[in-house]
Amino acid sequence: MKNIIVGTAGHIDHGKTTLIKALSGKDTDRWEEEKKRGITIDLGFAYFDLPNNNRIGIIDVPGHERFIKNMLAGVIGMDLVLLVIAADEGIMPQTEEHINILNLLGIKNGIVVLTKCDLVDSDWLELVKEDIKDELKDTFLAESPVIEVSSVTGKGIDKLIDLIQNMTSDTVQERDIYTIPRLPIDRAFTISGFGTVITGTLISGQIKKGDELEIYPINKICKVRNIQVHNSDVDICFAGQRAAINLSNIKKSELYRGCVIAPINSMKNTMMLDVKVNLLKSSRRIVENRSRLHLYTGTSEVLCRIVLLDKERLSPGESCYAQLRLEEEIAVRRGDKFILRFYSPMETIGGGEIIEPVPNKKSRADDNLIESLKVKEQGSHTDVIENIIKENSAIIPSVNELAKITAMSAEEIGINVSELEEQGKITIIRLKSDSYIWHKSYEKDIEAKIVKYIEDFNNKNPYKSGIKKSEIKSKFFSKIKQNVFDEIINNMISNASLAQKNDFLFIIGFELKKDDKYNSIKGKIENLASVSEYNFVKLSQILDIDKELKAPVDSISIEDILMSMIEAGEVIKIADDTFSSNTIINNAKELLIDYLQKNNKISAAEYRDLLDTNRKSAITLLEYFDNCKLTKRVENDRVLNKPN
Repeated sequence: MKNIIVGTAGHIDHGKTTLIKALSGKDTDRWEEEKKRGITIDLGFAYFDLPNNNRIGIIDVPGHERFIKNMLAGVIGMDLVLLVIAADEGIMPQTEEHINILNLLGIKNGIVVLTKCDLVDSDWLELVKEDIKDELKDTFLAESPVIEVSSVTGKGIDKLIDLIQNMTSDTVQERDIYTIPRLPIDRAFTISGFGTVITGTLISGQIKKGDELEIYPINKICKVRNIQVHNSDVDICFAGQRAAINLSNIKKSELYRGCVIAPINSMKNTMMLDVKVNLLKSSRRIVENRSRLHLYTGTSEVLCRIVLLDKERLSPGESCYAQLRLEEEIAVRRGDKFILRFYSPMETIGGGEIIEPVPNKKSRADDNLIESLKVKEQGSHTDVIENIIKENSAIIPSVNELAKITAMSAEEIGINVSELEEQGKITIIRLKSDSYIWHKSYEKDIEAKIVKYIEDFNNKNPYKSGIKKSEIKSKFFSKIKQNVFDEIINNMISNASLAQKNDFLFIIGFELKKDDKYNSIKGKIENLASVSEYNFVKLSQILDIDKELKAPVDSISIEDILMSMIEAGEVIKIADDTFSSNTIINNAKELLIDYLQKNNKISAAEYRDLLDTNRKSAITLLEYFDNCKLTKRVENDRVLNKPN
């Protein structure tokens, strides 16, 4: 069974609300002021059953120009539009504006309903129908059926119901219930004993009782306590249905029209949108770069600045790529439609489609940018995902992050990612928690930069074993998770681009320089360690050895050679600035183990006497062995640290 939303559109007082009452038996004017003034101010909702027992949700929108923002909030969920035109007046200004809005929002299915036919004669009716045909020739309603009705006498109502049944069965496509659920909120209120209730049209996916969802852009987590569709409790609602949802963990005061309910972490708030803008031919405005406008998308209304990316100005009937810079956060998806209204006076000037919902800040007149936007606008889902991966490769997004950026499900992204991997366009780093993706072109470019950087480092630092792995992460991958970075380096090592020893990276073929200077400094360090024995060597002593050399060297070279000896295990660093030779430390270790195996414990004084040194050196060694987990301190003694 299809879930279909039918909506009205048309000029004020052309009989939209009365028509809905004739179809459903329900009055959609909820407010006292609406009933008092006889006009619809806010959205109204009802439902009725077709002869085939399918239940149709219906949205009544206001026709007055002052309430156009309310009309726009209702159009988002419409599958079929009833364009209501009073036979005694014909097409009026708000009729035209509503037609323009419906056209810009990509509504495809409609029926022209001529109301108040009981008030005019047949000749007048024919004139009105000819005028309507002429006005609608360049719109989506050009081939739509025209039905003559009278909501007062009931004339044509049954025929209209039959036509709605035929069109919803054959022409109207069912919405996708297998993607992420999204419900833009159009009302929020409180019911005593139940708490917060929101209403809206579920435009995709499905929501179940008990689901934990997130409300964007306020980023509040809530839980679905109860669901009603057409005044009946249900356990699940589907795309194409209007639903009233009772939420827990959220206050009515926190919500507003424009919020969107979707799965947790499935969307990303944005302050910018990349879009394709179409300016109405009938618009009286020329849009200059950085003009301030009103943006309407979903049920949101926000102010924005328009940055024209491929034109200096936008004239009536023209199209261009643009970036909308918003004054408030919203959450949307690629492909969502929008309407633009002039800042002042408020009038509809155009609209279009969102190409990129979470873009980077764009510069004007960039040919590569325009080509990228064309791909995103016209390309397949796979082309679009490739472009998004390419633009975000610097952060190596995960599948879940791509889903959040695009407001698609992880399953949908996974299909596109698999196709791109088969085509050899991306690299996937598969970890237990998620898969991370970057574009091959970016990967090759960054690998070349890393290799060049390390190669330069090796050339400038011939006495260093290589560059620290952490330095490469800091310079090239500061925003990347450690386990993702580790996999990148492992891949580079597998590709024979790099080599690694301990925590150091170097170019394949690089060898530590062991020339006369190296051998001379190494010999001096070894001699210092041997002479000092258990008094140990301080860093300051090692750096002073250049004074003893025939050709003095810089302290950096001495430190580099000292580090290489430590890495080779020839020198042991036993404290922050204290060093000794491997031979001396091993001898001290053997003496300690032998003593403890015979006596179970040893004090600092006993170890001092055993080594024939001073107390300070004995304590320094004992602390070193504690840190190595050879021993552990028990009160004032040391004992062997037995493994668990």
